[in-house]
Amino acid sequence: MSATDTPARAEHAAGTSTTTPMSRMTALARAELILLGRNKGTVFAALFIPFVMPFSVRAGAEEMDLGKAGLTIGTLVLPAAIGFSLLFAVYSALVGVFVVRREELVLKRLRTGELRDVEILGGSALPALLSGLVQSLLLAAGCVALLDLPSPSAPHLAVAGLLLGLVMCAALAAATAGLTKTGESAQVTPLPFTFLSMLGSGLFLPLDLLPDRLASVCELLPLTPVITLVRGGWTGGLSTAETLGALVTAVAWTVLAVFAVRRWFRWEPRH
Repeated sequence: MSATDTPARAEHAAGTSTTTPMSRMTALARAELILLGRNKGTVFAALFIPFVMPFSVRAGAEEMDLGKAGLTIGTLVLPAAIGFSLLFAVYSALVGVFVVRREELVLKRLRTGELRDVEILGGSALPALLSGLVQSLLLAAGCVALLDLPSPSAPHLAVAGLLLGLVMCAALAAATAGLTKTGESAQVTPLPFTFLSMLGSGLFLPLDLLPDRLASVCELLPLTPVITLVRGGWTGGLSTAETLGALVTAVAWTVLAVFAVRRWFRWEPRH
């Protein structure tokens, strides 16, 4: 036996775990992906709706004076499509995942092992996050091809907006799950944020076409900075102040959601 074999053999003999946080999260994500695939309703909402909703946005865009806002149908539909993916494939799907796993005592059992709390939440969220990422990329490619969009003039803004949106929606989903009592109510509790984002974050109607006071309020909604950054990635029309404002707003909502998770997230069924 060589000298280099001794520590490994001793560690194995002592029963010390050699798993890493990433390997534990990956294993949990694989199991979660299998469970997620068995839920036909969640799969339908997460995969089908984000690809259908942009058609309604395009139909409505034809009635708007987009030139007044310096936009085209493509620069309206593409950020909206990504927004729908974040809302349905990530946020709404994860609220159901966290609540159902809690009610089935899965989260409680996982906490008795070597997984840390952040690993449990992260591993459970990984399939939905990957789904949202892949969907967003496919939607972006489809919009560029079908709506005659040019290449993004500021791709770093679009990437920053998408990544911030993924993290923020996952954190908001965990926070919403903490306030959701049952798996049945998990179909209802995501609706206020979903509808508010659809109406006020520029998915259907650009904020530039709204009255100034109303637009100022809508700029503070969680999903608005994500849509602003993604749209700015193609239009290149964001100033430094607007870019920093969007980044600060998105980060602030993410931090607030993480605080809410740490404060109110429940690991056992609510009775």
